[in-house]
Amino acid sequence: MQQLTVFMDIESSRSYIDELYSSDSAKIIEALVTLKNSVIGSNRQKSSVIQQGIVPRLLQLMLEDTDPNIRLEATITIGSLAKGTPENVAELVEQGTATALVELLKTAPLDTKLLEAALCALRNVFLHPPAPISALPSDMRLLMRLTQIAREGSPNARACVVRILSIWCGGPTEQEALCSAGACAAIAALLASRPASGPPLGRALPALDLLAAMCFKNANVSEIALNTRHGERSIPEMLSGLVSRDKPLAVALVAARCLTFMHRAGALPPDDTRVVFGALPCLARLCTKDMPEDIRATAAETLAYLAEVDTSLQRLAAISNHLMISLAEIVNCPSAAAKQGAFKCFASLGANDEDIRKRIIETHGLMVHVVNGMNNSESNVRLAAVRCLHSLSRSVQQLRTTFQDHGVWRPLMQLLSESPGMELLTVGSSTLCNLLLEFSPAKEPMLDQDCVLTGAVEMLCSLTRRPEAALRLNGIWALMNMAFQADQKVKQRILTTLGTEQMFRLLGDSDTRVIMKTLGLLRNLLSTRQHIDAIMSEYSPQVMQAVILVLEGSYPAEVKEQALCILGNIGDGEKAKDLIMANEDVLRKLVDYLAHPESKLQEAALFVAGNLVWRGEAGAAARQARLAELGVLRALKLLRARQDAQHLHDKVKTALAQFNEFS
Repeated sequence: MQQLTVFMDIESSRSYIDELYSSDSAKIIEALVTLKNSVIGSNRQKSSVIQQGIVPRLLQLMLEDTDPNIRLEATITIGSLAKGTPENVAELVEQGTATALVELLKTAPLDTKLLEAALCALRNVFLHPPAPISALPSDMRLLMRLTQIAREGSPNARACVVRILSIWCGGPTEQEALCSAGACAAIAALLASRPASGPPLGRALPALDLLAAMCFKNANVSEIALNTRHGERSIPEMLSGLVSRDKPLAVALVAARCLTFMHRAGALPPDDTRVVFGALPCLARLCTKDMPEDIRATAAETLAYLAEVDTSLQRLAAISNHLMISLAEIVNCPSAAAKQGAFKCFASLGANDEDIRKRIIETHGLMVHVVNGMNNSESNVRLAAVRCLHSLSRSVQQLRTTFQDHGVWRPLMQLLSESPGMELLTVGSSTLCNLLLEFSPAKEPMLDQDCVLTGAVEMLCSLTRRPEAALRLNGIWALMNMAFQADQKVKQRILTTLGTEQMFRLLGDSDTRVIMKTLGLLRNLLSTRQHIDAIMSEYSPQVMQAVILVLEGSYPAEVKEQALCILGNIGDGEKAKDLIMANEDVLRKLVDYLAHPESKLQEAALFVAGNLVWRGEAGAAARQARLAELGVLRALKLLRARQDAQHLHDKVKTALAQFNEFS
């Protein structure tokens, strides 16, 4: 039936379509008007026309005909076709429509109906994602022409060109090009109007969208926008007027987004009145339950970005307009965008302040929603839920109580085992680091179940092999936390799975934090006398080599301190300490570090010496004699006499007291 309908459409339109190829301008005009009228409001007719292969002829008439009326009618028809289905628009783009329209914009006289029709058509094409961004080059001459239209064109032309540019502006290159072409001044002109009424909605929204796109994560553009004026008012002053309660919700929301992006780019400080009394309360108000769901979702996500890094804004937002209640209600909304926005906002608010985290946790049913969010079918919701969990996992109190009650580690481990994307893997593994801290009750059930332990260790070890530094850091950090005060079987599983070769690679990592956590892992593995001796009996050459590698290398003091602490732990082993005593090179380094100008290295070396000379241990006298012979006793006495080491006096005194006849 559908094929028959299309056939009838083709037959009924055949006569005037044929006339499009006539040499008679009057017949072409008549055919274009008939064609235009036939496709208005009918997607079926639009599809039929496109299927008949008429688009190339329309583009030819639009660009090449000498009759201005023919060019205009062809352009208007193209614009009408671009209001069809996504499939219609995709076909138009494939046939070069966007590129042809851009070519027309380069030459069409300003303030003409042809130019306006071309802009309307291109806007219609760009409104269907994915927009053909590449059809509009970063050509300064063209961009300056477009920004001139935005300043001086007809109201419809201005709105169209700004909407096109707001979609086109997708990164630093476009942001800087538009700024150089005078887009900030054009935006200011569009926003300028009587303060009481504000600019018309159709003009304000595209201008605000363009400003937001230009300022997002761009310090230079945001600074220029900050200082751009139209008449006596600057852009931020205009934005402050647009976030008020009497403005349309969509306008207030995007104006608040502009102020948010300018703040996050560094143009507006966190205590600026336009942020504190403008953007923030506006966004909190737009999160309340009497607002439309799409407005609430975007407002929550924008507020999350506004307060993400500043504690003062987090505290202020937490007490603004019953925000906690509003966010809890948004989580219950059916749309994925709403849930995502609420979770992100909770994550930002709880990033730094323990009291705020407590209030978030006490929000009725939130943890159930977080767990459900991690199981949501939408990847963006899962990511936002994990971000929320990560923020709350920074709370010692919540790790000890609420997290255990809801078993959050189970869905988190499930997510991490399903080959998640980079962003989810990063924030999820960082959350796992917190869940594996020694005071977290989640740690015990994770390590008690062999299948969970095996999966967790394998996953974390695989992270240490990733090219991304953040993932290597999270992997080794979580292993370090896992090994702290762990059973021998857990430590053995870590060592076996990670492997000593990978540990050496991590000690040579380009990220100092990775090296620190690798040494921290070694230090935690080598704790508890029985574990120290067991591990050193199997891995002593590799461990000693790792320590020497660090002590001899050009590492920062805090890294060398960790290596000395590992030696100190080895020195606490019943049999393992003999491995240090058998290595004269290490013992001479110990003497050097006791005299090191860096206080933390003196103290770490003192920890090693103290464990090696401890009286009452088997072989203590022989060790004391050997250490005295190599200069350790003398180094301790010199350290006791140093004025800049008085804070170590008690520890030095204790170590010296262990020497018998040598003191």
